[in-house]
Amino acid sequence: MTDIFDIYLLEAMVNGILLGGVLALLALGLNLIFGVIDVTWICYAELVMIGMYGMYYLVQYFGLPYYAAAPITILLVALLGALLHLLVIAPLLSAPPINQLLATGGVLFILQSVATVAFGIDFRNLGIRLPVLQFADMHFSYSRLLAFAAALIGMVLVYLFMTRTYVGTAIRAISQDRQIMALMGVDTRRIYLITSALGGALAGLASCLLVLQYDVHPFVGLSFGPITFLICVLGGLGNFLGGFVAAFVFAEIISLGGLFSDLEWGYVLAFAFFIIMMFIKPAGLLARRS
Repeated sequence: MTDIFDIYLLEAMVNGILLGGVLALLALGLNLIFGVIDVTWICYAELVMIGMYGMYYLVQYFGLPYYAAAPITILLVALLGALLHLLVIAPLLSAPPINQLLATGGVLFILQSVATVAFGIDFRNLGIRLPVLQFADMHFSYSRLLAFAAALIGMVLVYLFMTRTYVGTAIRAISQDRQIMALMGVDTRRIYLITSALGGALAGLASCLLVLQYDVHPFVGLSFGPITFLICVLGGLGNFLGGFVAAFVFAEIISLGGLFSDLEWGYVLAFAFFIIMMFIKPAGLLARRS
């Protein structure tokens, strides 16, 4: 009996790691935007929802294979992120933070409403059935394995872009000191636009991975949007490493909670952990002491 329990425990822990990879990817996109532009996109998960609809229609209605539809979706959501910046964020850069939050919250409801009117409330499935990997009496979904691997590759590519290119260096520099970089002749408006497009591209990549695991509907963003925001807050808004660590902590709590009870209780435990940590480290897990 103990051996069986140990197998189930190990399986839950591995599944938590796989879930953490996708959550870390979502947190990276949101943290990137906040760290550079200093605006939190409450509507970030809805960009993922739009990307999932894009994948669904490209595969089901236009007959594109998954590997061809994915880069198109990533590009479209990147353009959507850039458009969101131009129309909503850029005019509010000097506005109070509450105005920015309300504006992106309004975009959230607009995107949900547009998706409801355009696509209906039916749950749609991509129709791709991936096998299940069985190893030592443990079972792992190939969709989660694929999502974890793709998320890691995406994060590595973003890291290389941020550290090996001029634009990436400018993005990191602006995230550290916006005023100084503007005085040094860096076009901050261009960098902000590129950052928004990059954040949108990460949302597009996440949508390509999540569409293999979730049915598509207008409110699918509620399945992972709130948890992504809490991960960013727990890790410290704008702190890439903190968000990465917090994503795996949350994922393990959710997965282990699902083992001992059910998945809903796993989310309850994750939210309870977040509240407790906000009393202990309100600035985030890896916040520096002043």
